[in-house]
Amino acid sequence: MNIQNIIYKVYLRSAMKKIIHIDMDAFYASIEQRDFPEYRGKPLAVGHAESRGVVSAASYEARQYGVRSAMPSKTALRKCPHLIFMPPRFDVYREVSDQIMEIFSEYTDMVEPLSLDEAFLDVTENHKQIASATLIAKEIKKCIAEKTGLTASAGVSFNKFLAKIASDYKKPDGLYIIHPKEAERFVESLEIERFFGVGKVTAQKMHKLGINTGADLKQFSKERLVQLFGKAGHAYFDNARAIDNREVNPHRIRKSIGAENTFETDLEASTRMTLELYQIARRVWERIEEDRFYGRTITLKIKYMNFEIITRSRTLSSPITHFRLFWDTAKEMLSHIDTSEKKIRLMGLTISHNEDTQLPPGGIQLKLEFED
Repeated sequence: MNIQNIIYKVYLRSAMKKIIHIDMDAFYASIEQRDFPEYRGKPLAVGHAESRGVVSAASYEARQYGVRSAMPSKTALRKCPHLIFMPPRFDVYREVSDQIMEIFSEYTDMVEPLSLDEAFLDVTENHKQIASATLIAKEIKKCIAEKTGLTASAGVSFNKFLAKIASDYKKPDGLYIIHPKEAERFVESLEIERFFGVGKVTAQKMHKLGINTGADLKQFSKERLVQLFGKAGHAYFDNARAIDNREVNPHRIRKSIGAENTFETDLEASTRMTLELYQIARRVWERIEEDRFYGRTITLKIKYMNFEIITRSRTLSSPITHFRLFWDTAKEMLSHIDTSEKKIRLMGLTISHNEDTQLPPGGIQLKLEFED
């Protein structure tokens, strides 16, 4: 290796970012167990036990029975008959979240919250002039435990993709560091399901293509990945090489909140479609309540069995602040979808245009869009 390459590698190392991803452990459920000691060590779910209810969060004890967030309550109870349900207390969750964000701000202004319970921190330059990102992560974890009585997991690396993976690697109460010199090898050995942005359906598609690990993914060209996965193919190509050039953005503004579900078997019965849409609407509404994001535009997304996608949007005259209005509007939109000849593979709901978002003069008309 010549001297120029050595100098270049030294420069790269010195220019590396120091990124931390903090993710609270079973945040909602842990707060309930903290505030109600009689439920500690017991399987607990945040949500409603009603027949159409959805699990918002599950304690680690509940997860041992296979209970997961976004799972229908009746399914959760079938897996764990003695599961304890607690209604969500978003005001309490927001209050604890504010405490955690204040702790972050003691170290850096470069904080990008992803939700109430997780955030990216760029500590390359930090208020306390601590050279070690690992030391900062340890201090933050300790401070969170002391001030809130809760545990957090932290991931430390030189980009957001790796830091996010690292925080999930040793949960709960974990701390994992991915160093630059070991990053590519680490990603190559990583199961594809652990890649950030690879969901269950995408993972199944990748397995059919022989992609089971990062090393397998690395064998595909960028052009081929884009052909197979659309725009996400660009990120998959870079991530397989431990590359992520996204900056931590402390001023990111949420533009929408949504959820979608790809069904194991395509839907053809209208009753089943309505039930599935209700479950999705419940998930979206809990996120709306969590973030106090009361928008005016509801978008319904439908993917048919032949992969044709349509979206319909409805904009109301004022922010939607009650679930009943949100659900009635979504249900009415679904009633106008033609399902007489085509089964449905995926459904999704999104809300956008909250009070802080400017709408064009005259608002937005009901529209039907087709995508490739």
